[in-house]
Amino acid sequence: MRTFHLTWIAFFLCFFGWFGIAPLMVYVREELSLTKAQIGNIIIASVAITIFMRLLIGWLCDKIGPRIAYTFLLIFGSIPVMCIGLADSYLTFLLLRLAIGAIGASFVITQYHTSVMFAPNIIGTANATTAGWGNLGGGVTQMVMPLIFGFFVAFGFTTGVSWRLAMVVPGVALFLMGIIYYFGTQDTPGGNFKDIKDTYPTFQGGKKNSLANFLLVIKDSRVWLLFLAYGACFGIELTINNIAALYYVDQFKLTPPTAGLIAGLFGLMNLFARTLGGVFGDKFGIKWGLRGRVVWLSAALAGEGICLILFSQMTSLILAISSMIVFSLFVQMSEGATFSVVPFVNKKAIGAVSGIVGAGGNVGAVSAGFLFRGEMTYQNALLMIGVLVTVSAFFALLVRFSMEEEKEVGDEMSQIVPPGEKKTDLLTAT
Repeated sequence: MRTFHLTWIAFFLCFFGWFGIAPLMVYVREELSLTKAQIGNIIIASVAITIFMRLLIGWLCDKIGPRIAYTFLLIFGSIPVMCIGLADSYLTFLLLRLAIGAIGASFVITQYHTSVMFAPNIIGTANATTAGWGNLGGGVTQMVMPLIFGFFVAFGFTTGVSWRLAMVVPGVALFLMGIIYYFGTQDTPGGNFKDIKDTYPTFQGGKKNSLANFLLVIKDSRVWLLFLAYGACFGIELTINNIAALYYVDQFKLTPPTAGLIAGLFGLMNLFARTLGGVFGDKFGIKWGLRGRVVWLSAALAGEGICLILFSQMTSLILAISSMIVFSLFVQMSEGATFSVVPFVNKKAIGAVSGIVGAGGNVGAVSAGFLFRGEMTYQNALLMIGVLVTVSAFFALLVRFSMEEEKEVGDEMSQIVPPGEKKTDLLTAT
């Protein structure tokens, strides 16, 4: 449980640093004289590099373990977060925003670490909760960063200096968390990779065949279907995190602090919504097996798409906020549902599967980002995305598991001791 809590806190801080600049873009846009197309490029850059980083980090988790992988990512990821305040032009800001996107790979480590720590009957709930509470950072940053910005303004700094100083705060937090993570966690319940790989014959981590397993994962069509599904939910969450504050400022003529507060409601749903997706995934899995988990994923995606279509058509502020909250519920339940399926695709390469599927979220965000950099209005772009998300729900149903895989999971579930019962009692009863 110590690993569970440190993992979601680390992911929370990564999200905070990743999107810390988003609610301050109103001031950055003014100071650097950014055009709509340039802002669109910045949105794309913030999530583009994460695609490649998630693929790399997934393989590294299988190879060196989540503890060291997370430590390096937190420490080195803190550097561009603190340094973005040095940007003095569109190009330098774009490059630093691109570099910050690397910490988005933290999601893969979070899911990997939770997957190896918890039993199959609650793995969806555990994965969804750590990811959801981590994603909460995307909502909290929309509310807190304007306050940090205001703190520096109150001390007499100009707006141009204040947004730069504000970004140092999440950067320092990331650096310190990297140190805490190294000393406070371990790779698996049985110890760190380096301690157990030679004494535990069936242990998969740290073996030379990690690259072969990665190539095997690439050939699995189920991985790419889940890649698509995650792009349709997490990719949209990233997009909304980037444009929500600007959307409310431009569409409803709100002040940046008020727009940031409302935009933060979208991310705050992660407090429980993603966990719900994992909980229902586990319940469907217990009752109907792996197929049940897939059906639940498809249903959640369909609900997300329909709610996004409704949100895109709202012209009243109250109705826009209400529909955004319901839409957010389905977005994050879809994410939890996706990663209630992921750990069962290939248990020998959980990191590789998590990395590829996780990268799908960023591919979805990059694809959506192109819609926001052209002449299309934000409303029409959101409508088009909603239709595409609804279609993706049908593709999710194509994820299939063999009878052998269903039986293997069923056998594992039957060996789990129910809470409150002693293992010896069950053995005696058998």
